Amino acid sequence: MNIILLGPPGAGKGTQSGRLVEQYGMRQLSTGDMLRAAVKAQTPVGIKAKAVMDRGELVSDEIVSELIDAELAAMDPATGAIFDGYPRTEMQAQMLDALLTKHGRSLDYVIELGVDEDALVERITGRFSCGNCGALYHDTANPPATPGVCDACGSTEFKRRPDDNEETVRTRMQEYRAKTAPILPGYESRGIVRRVDGMASIDEVAAAIDAILG
Repeated sequence: MNIILLGPPGAGKGTQSGRLVEQYGMRQLSTGDMLRAAVKAQTPVGIKAKAVMDRGELVSDEIVSELIDAELAAMDPATGAIFDGYPRTEMQAQMLDALLTKHGRSLDYVIELGVDEDALVERITGRFSCGNCGALYHDTANPPATPGVCDACGSTEFKRRPDDNEETVRTRMQEYRAKTAPILPGYESRGIVRRVDGMASIDEVAAAIDAILG
């Protein structure tokens, strides 16, 4: 089973990918994580990517394609792949099709986690974590039992990601609609697109994805 999880930042792709890895033994292919790992390991493609990033430039589709090619080549053919946040453009979608064919794989489903923009802004801007143990919280949905004190370790130090602000979230949503959403019609013509309410609870989203995967 090879699937793409689509949705804007904060839709829950990472959470659901982690669950699928644990439950089904699938492999999560997150291009950001793969890129960092390749740079750290100083693989040939990692060295190439680092040179690009050191110049302050964006990593090209070709380099991302090389990363995925290497990962698919190293994977057991029986292990399913989850493409998390990739492809992001029509060019990347074409490259992914070619890579899957090269490695004797095919795409089973493209699952889009649909979100309400205003609710997503509230979800992301309200999240924070314990600065000591990393426990996750939310201003309204999941605050600490005692205000200002971590339930898990008792620390009073909390932190928020600097990009968890409304302006950044709305910019990312706009980017998603402009660049990534246009790849859906091509997959829809193949009858493999499925949509899930990304604003539902984690368990409800998980159950909906399980129903799709059968």
